[in-house]
Amino acid sequence: MISIISMNAFFVVLETDYKIRYRLFRVFEYGEIIFVPAYTAEFYLKLYVDPINYWKNGYNLLDVMVIFILSTPYSIRKIKGTHSPYVHIANGLQSLRILKLIAYSRGIRTLITAVGQTAYTVFSVLFLLFILMYIFAILGFCLFGITDRGDLNNWGNLAVAFFTLFSLATVDGWTDLQQQLDNRNLALSRAFTIIFILLATFVFLSMFVGVMIIHTEDSIKKFEQELKLERHMTVMEEKQVVVKRQQEEVNRLMQTQKNADCKSFSELVENFKKTLRHTDPMVLDDFGTSLPFIDIYLSTLDNQDATIYKLQELYYEIVHVLSLMLEDLPREKLSRSSSDKVNEK
Repeated sequence: MISIISMNAFFVVLETDYKIRYRLFRVFEYGEIIFVPAYTAEFYLKLYVDPINYWKNGYNLLDVMVIFILSTPYSIRKIKGTHSPYVHIANGLQSLRILKLIAYSRGIRTLITAVGQTAYTVFSVLFLLFILMYIFAILGFCLFGITDRGDLNNWGNLAVAFFTLFSLATVDGWTDLQQQLDNRNLALSRAFTIIFILLATFVFLSMFVGVMIIHTEDSIKKFEQELKLERHMTVMEEKQVVVKRQQEEVNRLMQTQKNADCKSFSELVENFKKTLRHTDPMVLDDFGTSLPFIDIYLSTLDNQDATIYKLQELYYEIVHVLSLMLEDLPREKLSRSSSDKVNEK
């Protein structure tokens, strides 16, 4: 289905060129004969599999909207005629067919979820920005729109003032707007422009971008956790399959022991080990082979090595002290003998 949607999007791009559309007119018609039934068949199959829960999924509702858009040009041609201006609008809306790819991409769905989660916060930021623009629009109208030298083209009424402030907030052509105010020698115009740009651009728009980034990072982290959980579940399922196969092998060996003339089960196990290869998977549930135990055991060995190293240093110090004491013993004996001779005299 992804290939069909991609091919349809490519055909829509080609139809924007008049020469290509004229030359490949039949190809585009045959393409519509393939694409429209494919989308419709997908809709009916999903609806047949789960007719109740189908309408609870937002991406399924998006598919329904795309199918409605598919049928719009044909309906308009039959009702209004082929030369109706609404036909061009309906043809332009056919670009929305590519939205069906969203349902097949988990990464895109994660980003859309992040945008949905930020809706309330973003609305709050935009509402604060609207309040700021409302205040500055009234202030700009009073300062620059009602005086004799006022700039009526940019500040003549509230609607024009809002549009001018929007240009200032996006920092698009703000120098030209300020130049027009400077030419009329309007007081406080530069302070007005600088304060509004600082508040609207560097505060509110930066806040808007920061909120989007934070929620997007949270959604990406949740997406990565879901992927790790799915991988873990896949590994556990594979492990269960291997354990089940090993149990079947053991049962087969025990059954063979009953039917053969082997002395013991250990002999059968030894014979079975000889048939194993290095590529055969083995599942070990022993505590000594678990990763946490190996990690703790290795850290314990490191601590033991550090303790032994410190003990060795301590032994070297003891030996050094003893050697110094042994060197001092002859000196003490000589000093004692000399003192005894002096006492005898």
